[in-house]
Amino acid sequence: MATISLRIDFGDKRLGPGKVELLERIARYGSIAAAGRSMGMSYKRAWLLIDETDRIFGQPTVERQQGGKSGGGARLSPLGETIVREYRQAEKRAAEAIAAQVFALERNIIADASSNGEQRN
Repeated sequence: MATISLRIDFGDKRLGPGKVELLERIARYGSIAAAGRSMGMSYKRAWLLIDETDRIFGQPTVERQQGGKSGGGARLSPLGETIVREYRQAEKRAAEAIAAQVFALERNIIADASSNGEQRN
């Protein structure tokens, strides 16, 4: 089954599925480090992606929580929550809008080509 991915370019800055998934995982795990690890990336890489997202929108997408007895953590800012919600809605609407074309393309895939590792363009 085919899937689509949505990338939105804001000039030379991009918002795509990786950054949005990172935001979702920060919301789930309450930690930038844990979210990054769950995606196979270092804390530094996760931090850089969050910084890029913050620069796109000009304000924080993640709120860092101070350490203490239970340690520090992170959660999405209201903007971060809006980005995830709106991006996922746009992704859903885009998939619905092109479903017929994707189906038409899928019908042209030859089963043997995909099992033999061959690619057809």
